[in-house]
Amino acid sequence: MDEKMHHLSTIELFQDLSEREQEELDRITTMSTVRRGKVLYRPDEMGEVLFILKSGRVQLYRISPEGKKLVITTLDNGSLFGEMALLGQQMHNTFAEAMTDCTICVMSRSDLERLILQQPLVALRMLEITGRRLRDAESRLEDMAFKSIPARISSVLLRLAGADRDEISGFTHQDLAEMVGTYRETATQVLNDMKSKGLIDIGRKRLLIRDRAGVEAMAEG
Repeated sequence: MDEKMHHLSTIELFQDLSEREQEELDRITTMSTVRRGKVLYRPDEMGEVLFILKSGRVQLYRISPEGKKLVITTLDNGSLFGEMALLGQQMHNTFAEAMTDCTICVMSRSDLERLILQQPLVALRMLEITGRRLRDAESRLEDMAFKSIPARISSVLLRLAGADRDEISGFTHQDLAEMVGTYRETATQVLNDMKSKGLIDIGRKRLLIRDRAGVEAMAEG
C-alpha cells in the first residue's frame, strides 16, 4: 500500500470503504506539499474540492471589515476542510492558510459526489465530522460572548493541549490572541500572569501547562 493510500485508509471519512473503493479513492485524489503561508482558498471562491490534511497545520479564519483576524479553528493531521462549500454553500466563507509546511490530499467535487452515491456512509460520516466542528465553533462563540479574556485563553490552552498532553507547541502569542478575539499585548499579559501564578511555563512557540487544575479553574471563571 503506497503512502497516500495508507493515509486515506486511516481517515474517519473513508473507513467504511472496501479495498476496491479505497483503490479508486487513491486514483481520484492527488497529494501535494504546500509551504507555510500558502492561502488555499479565500471567501467567495467557488468550493470545488475537498482538502484532506495529511501532515502540518492549517488555520481557518475570517477578517472583519476593520481588518481584525478571528481564527475559526486550527486543523492538524487527518482533518478535512473545504467541506462546507461542498455541502450546499457553494462559496467558501473563510480563509484557509497553511500555518506550517503541509502535505494535503485533494478530491474534486464531482468525484466526492460520485463516491457518496456509491457509498452513502461517506455522507453520514461527513455530516458527523461537520457537526462536531459546528459544535466546537458554537462553544467558542459562547466563550467569547460570556467569558473574560483570561478564561478564554485558558480554554484555548486546554483545547490545544488535549486531554493527555501538557505541552503546546507551534503557536505564537499572536496566534493565541487571534483565537480568542483580542490583541497580542493583552494575550501576552494574561500568559505572563498565568506564568507568575505557576500555572504555565512559556518558551519560544512552546507552552507547558504546569497546573492543569488551576488552568481549568481559570477557564471556568
